[in-house]
Amino acid sequence: MLNALSSPLAQFDSKALDLDCAAAAREIEDAIQRIVAQDLRRQGIVLGVSGGIDSSVCATLAVRALGPERVLCILMPEKENSPKSTRLGTLLCEHLGVTPVMENITGPLEALGCYERRDNAIRRLFPEFGPGWKQKIGLAGNLLDADRVNYFTLTVESPDGERQTSRMPVDVYLDVVAATNLKQRIRKTVEYTHADRLNYAVLGTPNRLEYELGFFVRGGDGLADLKPIAHLYKSQVYQMAAYLGLPAEIQAQSPSTDTYTLPQSQEEFYYALPYDKLDLALCAYGRGATEEEAAAALGLTLPQVRRVYKDITAKRRTSARILRDAHLIQPVSVGEEA
Repeated sequence: MLNALSSPLAQFDSKALDLDCAAAAREIEDAIQRIVAQDLRRQGIVLGVSGGIDSSVCATLAVRALGPERVLCILMPEKENSPKSTRLGTLLCEHLGVTPVMENITGPLEALGCYERRDNAIRRLFPEFGPGWKQKIGLAGNLLDADRVNYFTLTVESPDGERQTSRMPVDVYLDVVAATNLKQRIRKTVEYTHADRLNYAVLGTPNRLEYELGFFVRGGDGLADLKPIAHLYKSQVYQMAAYLGLPAEIQAQSPSTDTYTLPQSQEEFYYALPYDKLDLALCAYGRGATEEEAAAALGLTLPQVRRVYKDITAKRRTSARILRDAHLIQPVSVGEEA
């Protein structure tokens, strides 16, 4: 389905990610049918939708595979996420002929101290931070043009629009991320609650960049019974969205975390490169393309490619660690399903 990918020795170029969308859609839809019915022995699919490109493509493929009556789409807003997410998620469901379930998760997050824990951590860096303020985390430095040690910065904005940015001490960073990860974990809890009551499977929506480079929360958006687009690069998900005829406004969505109260791109928070360049770099890395081939395809210099490859290597180690099953003191044998 990928252009010229049948041979690992094929010359690498910028067309490497061209996708036969019709063939890819058939493969995914057939797999969803088989996995849900035969492997998981469930009656349908549950997934959270936000109007983002990944969940929209996944929901569409699930509906094409199983029919709208066997796909439950859940909208899970909370007080800090963009109203646009709910609006686009609703638009998607209308487009698919699916009646969504609305689960506002603000209450559970408040009960677990999500906002309070985060704000207390932020005040260790910005004591004036309080009601009406906004915040986001970002990667520091320039991945392409300088060798650097990764660290994160915290940007806050006062109610009158004044912004301040400071490097985050490790303890502040860990506390803020731990608190905000509750958003992902509560959403997944809601999905499994509905899956249990319906005897449905939970569908996860990570694309290949997220899955292979560890951009997900263990026990949160990293948890699912099947992940049908984890082999597709982000740019291929956009190709698939166009093929599937998703609403134009959804297709035009830029990748965003929609986790912090200031606008924040995935590039700014985690990847340090635009997704289209990182897609191609990850593909080149995985296929063993030479640094010269990757540089030509990406329009980068050799030192820049080496820095990108180094960052990919580190992030793949992170992904492998958080995907790993729990460690056991001694091996335990479990019987095969009847």
